[in-house]
Order: sequence, then C-alpha cells, then structure tokens
Amino acid sequence: MRRELLLLALTTTASASPAAAPAAAQPEVVARGGARRQAPEGTASAIERSLSDGVAWVELAVRRTRDGRHVLASEADREGTAADRTLDEWKRLDAGSTFARRFAGSQALTLPEALALAKGRAKVQFAVAAGHVDPARLAREILDAAMQRDVVVAGPIDVLRAVQSTPGGDRIAVAPRWRPDDGGRALAELRPAAVLLHARDATSDRCRGFHDRVVAVVALAEGADDRPETWDRAAAAGADRIVTDFPEQALARGIRRRLGPPRVRISLHRGASQYAPENTLPAFEAAARMGVDLVEFDIRTTRDGVPFLLHDDRLDRTTTGRGPIRDRDAAEVARLDAGAWFGRPFAGAKLPTLDAFLRSVGPGVELYVDAKDVAPEALAAALRGHRLIDRAIVYQQPDYLARLRSIEPALRRMPPLRDATQLDALADRLAPAAFDVPWSNLSKSLVDRCHARGIRVFSDALGWHESERAYRFAIEAGIDVIQTDHPLRVLRTLEHLAVEPPPGP
Repeated sequence: MRRELLLLALTTTASASPAAAPAAAQPEVVARGGARRQAPEGTASAIERSLSDGVAWVELAVRRTRDGRHVLASEADREGTAADRTLDEWKRLDAGSTFARRFAGSQALTLPEALALAKGRAKVQFAVAAGHVDPARLAREILDAAMQRDVVVAGPIDVLRAVQSTPGGDRIAVAPRWRPDDGGRALAELRPAAVLLHARDATSDRCRGFHDRVVAVVALAEGADDRPETWDRAAAAGADRIVTDFPEQALARGIRRRLGPPRVRISLHRGASQYAPENTLPAFEAAARMGVDLVEFDIRTTRDGVPFLLHDDRLDRTTTGRGPIRDRDAAEVARLDAGAWFGRPFAGAKLPTLDAFLRSVGPGVELYVDAKDVAPEALAAALRGHRLIDRAIVYQQPDYLARLRSIEPALRRMPPLRDATQLDALADRLAPAAFDVPWSNLSKSLVDRCHARGIRVFSDALGWHESERAYRFAIEAGIDVIQTDHPLRVLRTLEHLAVEPPPGP
C-alpha cells in the first residue's frame, strides 16, 4: 500500500473503544488488502479468503470515482484511476485478469458492497488519502451500514477531522499515522482510538505512552520488514495490532506460541499451496514461516533424468509448459513459469529441481517425500548428499519402498495402508516408520494397533475432511500427522481442544 495512505486498527468508536485498551500478550493481525497475495485486491475473493482463515481485521483502501462514489483500490487501478471513471465504467473493468487468468472477470467492490460482505464477520480498517474520498459521504455510508462499531478510518488529520465533523461521525473511530517527529498534534486534535506507526518505531516506551492515553498501537510491517522477526519485536514491545501482507503466517505463529507442543503434527500439502504456487520455493518458504512440522512435496523426472518438484505428470496445470514432463529436458522445464497461474506476486517463480529444493531446506522442518516418479537410487543419493536422510520420510508403494530400504536402510518409509488386514504383513516386510491411512479408514483401534508396533499414522485431511469436526475425530483417535491444505483450521482446532476441560469419567 502506498506510504501516503494511513492505515489503522482498533475495534469500536473513537470515544469508547476496546481497541484502545492496553496491549494483549498477542497482537491481533490485520490483513492488508485482504488476501491480496492470493486473490485480486479489492475483490470479494481477496476478502473471502482472509475471512476463511479466521482473520478478524481486513484493511481496505478506498478511492472515489469521477461521479463521487466510493470503491476499493483494486487491480483495476492498473487500467487507470477510479477518479478517471464513473462507477458504471469502473464496474465494467476486469479487476482479475491482471492478477491471474483464473480470476478473469472479477469486479472491484464498492464501499457499500465491502461493508455488507464484512458485516458480522470481520472488522474493517479503511485507508484513505486526501483528495481521494468524500469524508462526509464515507461517514454516511459507514453509518448507513450500521458498521460504525466495526470500522476505523485512517488517513491525514484533515480528512479524519472531516469524517468526525459529519453528523454521527463522532461515533466512527479514526487513526492517524504517527512518526517520531510528529509530536502530539494528532492526539490533541482527533482523540484517536489508535495510531499507526512503522513497526520499527513501535518501542516498549512508545507503546506504554500511547496506552497511558488510552490509545491503541498498530504496528505497520512493510516491504522487507514484513517478516516474523519484525512481528515478534512489535509483539514484545506491546503493539495491539500488526498490519501485514502475510496474515496467515502471523496468525499461525501466534497460535503455535500459545499452544506449546501440539497434540498432532501438521504437514502442509505441496507446501503452503493455499498461499503460494504449489511445489515452488515460495510455497515452502511460506510453510516454514508458518512453523509447520513437515512439508509434503512431489517429485517427477525429466527425459534426461533430472528430478523436479511437480505433482501432475503433465506440465499444463501449474506451468507455462505443455505435455508430460517425461517428454521434456531439464533445461526446458527450468525455463517455465510456475507462478503466474497462481497470481501476479509469484510470476516468474520456477519449478525447483530436487537438488535446488533440498539446498533451500532450513532447520527444523521435516520432509514428507511423495516419490511419484523418481528412481529410489537418485532419491537416496540426493537426500544423503544434503544430509537430510534423518529428516525425511518417503511415501510410495510397497515394492518401491522395499528397493529403497535395500539402498538406504536409514531412510524412513511410509506405505499406504488401505486395508487393516495388511498391517502386519507390511510392517514385517518394510519396517515402516509410518502408514498413510485413508481418512475414511481411521479409527482409534487401528491407530492403537499401529502404535503398538512402533508405527506412526499419517492421513490426508484434504477436500471434504478439512473441517474442525473431522480434525477432532482424527486427533481423538490418536493420529500422529494430519496433512492439510488449511493449516490455520487445524491449528484453531488444536487451540479449541487445549482450552476445553478434559472429558469426565
């Protein structure tokens, strides 16, 4: 978001806002632009994706059209500013194609549409700039939607003063941007419920000073500073909220910090594939920043014998290539774009070779290897070469795993267990570290049988099973690892279980 736009964060009105209370131990997370790295900014998709992750705050920038209507800043801005078009002309623009073809035809939302979408589901922080909004109309639209207790407006002092001067506008919370050389002008003139400051300026002394004035502190993480170390420093200083482009990562880290050692481990399917293009380095970096236990990835091999990370046997779905990867040489595959299909922020991302991926693996995360099409000799050599044998577990069919066992006995093996009657035979033949059990076959008795033989149980909670009810069933059955596309849902289930009283006798 442009630096001249002043963002905000708090919870109710300027005169009486819970957001202005002293900072909680863990700051709330504000999603800048909604999920604007996964969907086109300013569209319903970006907001809905944030809400599906349980984000409590969505920050949205507001623009005014030529005929005075308010719309959200969006991908349509790339085709000219809102001020150059009427609302009807603006709504006819494609706000999705410039982000990714899969969002073609998406429309940017009007301010009333955004308020209706968020009502009862999330709090909204509107970022405004001088000359780009009608303060009186903005206040009326918020009041007409009965959202004044769930909205905050941030921008230049003059714009915020005009919002508060509108009849009823004193019930709308405002928040200016504060810098160390600003002094107390904003506090004296506006009675703000919050101030927004750069995360590096959110020191403990400043947070205490604002809290003494019953003003909440919102730390803005921007650019290269939008990373876990910055969020952690702001939290330790006492910030009430953190504005970030990576809300899913900040939320996951906060939940894990509160949970401590979890009852079940989490594996992210093809990396953080809801937040970055699957089986690419950005997806695995995002997974690591979320603090997951394992990352799952798929391996396929080119015509000239180079293993790459790819799920499908064809290149068509997730790259700019066509046809089976087995029909292409490594040099050709290495040139393909594996990120643009997902979204503009990832355009130019490449399919990593197995070697490049293993070089990127940081400490702590374990590797869930789906050896779809890679020779066991090549796989064992790659893991051995990067000293990752003890951090990997390999999923494949029994015959493949038997070969792998003879090549590298220390490499952990995980066959599928489709039928409980096969348990003992597979255990005797392969000495597996784990079984991959279909979700529909999970039961406490089966998990107990596996554990009795020292074998862990993995299962995929993909598709229909991505729900708290399903996670609870698996956790209570004693499962060891849940593979998921939605890590925040699993983490929230674990958080709910952690605060529930134990069942009675």
